[in-house]
Amino acid sequence: MQSKLAMAATLAAFAFVGSAVAAGDYGTPAEAKAMLEKAVVAVKGDKANALMMFTKGEGGFKDRDLYPYCGGPDGNFTAHPTLVGKSLKELKDKASKPLGEEVYAAAKDGAFSEVSYMWPRPGQTDPVAKVVYVSKVGDQVCAVGYYK
Repeated sequence: MQSKLAMAATLAAFAFVGSAVAAGDYGTPAEAKAMLEKAVVAVKGDKANALMMFTKGEGGFKDRDLYPYCGGPDGNFTAHPTLVGKSLKELKDKASKPLGEEVYAAAKDGAFSEVSYMWPRPGQTDPVAKVVYVSKVGDQVCAVGYYK
């Protein structure tokens, strides 16, 4: 009986360590919010350069699964690793939720809002819960998301 308990405790400890290591592979809510704050400052300082850096993941604007993306007044991505020029406003999540419309509706100057949706982690296909912090900066709607 004791050996079964010891084995269960050992397996639980390994599971905890494994989940802690895996959690380090992904950005946290605090890191996502901090990156959006940095992105807002960058857009205010030099919009064209900021959007280019976001798209290329330069200047500290790519950290594991965290990166900023922005959409312009026409509803199209102005910054994103792969979707520049495509419609952000018409984007739906993997459960057909109108993600893009919600991002635009939530974006307010000088404030950070949250939008939740279902999206696969990079390199995966099964959607999981994701939350983006959203803000409006001039004519740009910018966001940084993290996976729950």
